[in-house]
Amino acid sequence: MIDEVALRHLERCAELAEQALDAGEEPFGSVLVGGDGTVLAEDHNRITSTGDPTAHPEFELARWAAANMTEAERAAATVYTSGEHCPMCSAAHGWVGLGRIVYAVSSARLSEWRAEWGVPASPVVALPAREVAPGVVVEGPVEQFTERMRELHRRLAG
Repeated sequence: MIDEVALRHLERCAELAEQALDAGEEPFGSVLVGGDGTVLAEDHNRITSTGDPTAHPEFELARWAAANMTEAERAAATVYTSGEHCPMCSAAHGWVGLGRIVYAVSSARLSEWRAEWGVPASPVVALPAREVAPGVVVEGPVEQFTERMRELHRRLAG
């Protein structure tokens, strides 16, 4: 359910996405929240700075969770994110056994924007997170973030 708590965490994701863009990265940000509501970790894209095309925040949070949380803690957690998980990140989320995903903008919408702006398509097909990790509860998009995220991605496109 998208409530005030979810909106607050998605707001932080949008802030992290903007920080990423300001640092020369693609505008994606994510927050890992424990079952008790505690923010456990957060990150933003780091593809450019690391030279690693897998340095997505959702993937990094899944790795962090695998190393730092019990199986039960992971299952009770939620990953909030500015953009729906790509297939790689969805698979990591599912393999690690993380709980719910809440995203601001869908991967399908991001693909539409990229095509509209003449930006090359992603090298990976934009599959919905729930198709890649069918056992995970996925909520989104959250429409009130659409224009803000569109603007960040438009700035990236030039």
